[in-house]
Amino acid sequence: MIISTTDYIPGREISEIVGVARGSTVRARNIGRDIFAALKNVVGGEIEEYTKLQAYSREQALQRMEADGKKLGADAIINVRLATSMIVQGAAEILAYGTAVKLK
Repeated sequence: MIISTTDYIPGREISEIVGVARGSTVRARNIGRDIFAALKNVVGGEIEEYTKLQAYSREQALQRMEADGKKLGADAIINVRLATSMIVQGAAEILAYGTAVKLK
């Protein structure tokens, strides 16, 4: 499966748009990470625990989007975007979406 943030695949022609492929995950903070984050707020610097949580969440959302594209019969997903929104205090959704296409 080819995944791209562009609206085309270089050297390939799109023969059909099969739909929107999407994948998401909702993640919540946990008490262990919150303790380290509180300490970082005092001394400053990157909150690595949250950075790792966000990176894992993005990868999971992208994997789910790719699986959705395969269900649609796509060869590629173009115009891929990521969006984040807070669901409740301390929990956020990561959404990956793009246009699922068939290539010639």
